[in-house]
Amino acid sequence: MATAKPFLMFQGDAQAAMDLYVATFPDSRVVHAERYGEGEPGPAGTIKVATFTLCGREFMCSDSPIKHNFTFTPSSSIFVECRSPDELDQAFATLAADGQILMPLGNYGFSERFGWLNDRFGVSWQLNFVGEGASGK
Repeated sequence: MATAKPFLMFQGDAQAAMDLYVATFPDSRVVHAERYGEGEPGPAGTIKVATFTLCGREFMCSDSPIKHNFTFTPSSSIFVECRSPDELDQAFATLAADGQILMPLGNYGFSERFGWLNDRFGVSWQLNFVGEGASGK
């Protein structure tokens, strides 16, 4: 059976991004990280490929050894449903630091508390309050 995982490609910041993400959200951790060694295509010590969980969901990432003229775009984002306003506020503030707020936290009609931002690595996040016991599935 096939599986699918979101894959995030960085240019030297994969470890810092994973560290930020797993520290920000519950049920998150780095599962495995394989690093480039001396003489390999990427700078030694950067992420060749890594797997991490974010709110219990598996993601993959890497540091591309090839410099690209493209990066992340808000048209693809990570959507997180928070169970408390405090959890939402803290995650939003953490991810927005040195990033770009696209939609500040507020009531947009479709949600009583929602915000959209690009973090300092360029990854786009939509954070939504769904309340305790709400089903996000």
